[in-house]
Amino acid sequence: MASCATCNSTIMFGGVRDGARRYCNAACHAKDELVRVAQTIPGATVQQAAAQVYRGRCPSCQGSGPVEYHLSHRVWSLAVVTQWSARPAICCRRCANRKKLGDALFSALAGWWGFPWGLLVTPVQIAKNLAGLRFSDPVASHPSNALLNHVRLALAEDVLARQQRGAVAG
Repeated sequence: MASCATCNSTIMFGGVRDGARRYCNAACHAKDELVRVAQTIPGATVQQAAAQVYRGRCPSCQGSGPVEYHLSHRVWSLAVVTQWSARPAICCRRCANRKKLGDALFSALAGWWGFPWGLLVTPVQIAKNLAGLRFSDPVASHPSNALLNHVRLALAEDVLARQQRGAVAG
């Protein structure tokens, strides 16, 4: 059986083909294309764009940076349904801490109500947010690898969008 070139899941029937590569669906195909384009962007271009984001204003509060890539975690449950996620944000530390506290509170109120996953995942998500508050890296003098990766993918999205506009115009 074939496996998806992006997520490595097994493809039983159908899927999407691109040359010798197979994908479980169109979303995985698009994501793989984005990653392949991102790998072609020169490191210096990524560094320069990431430095502009890092030194720029916070998109959330318009305050001064540094602006970084942050994650907050949340969970909600109802009976036998539980959903949890990591929510990325490009913002200053103050806004990131606000998001982490908000998601910890949301999880504390809405996470417990599912069995069994709500009871198991809720304390983990709350702990991740609290640890993110307590043990977040001190302000560095340069963008993190997570911000560099985010900027690289954003640049690749721009390249793909320009290619698609050019294909439509041509």
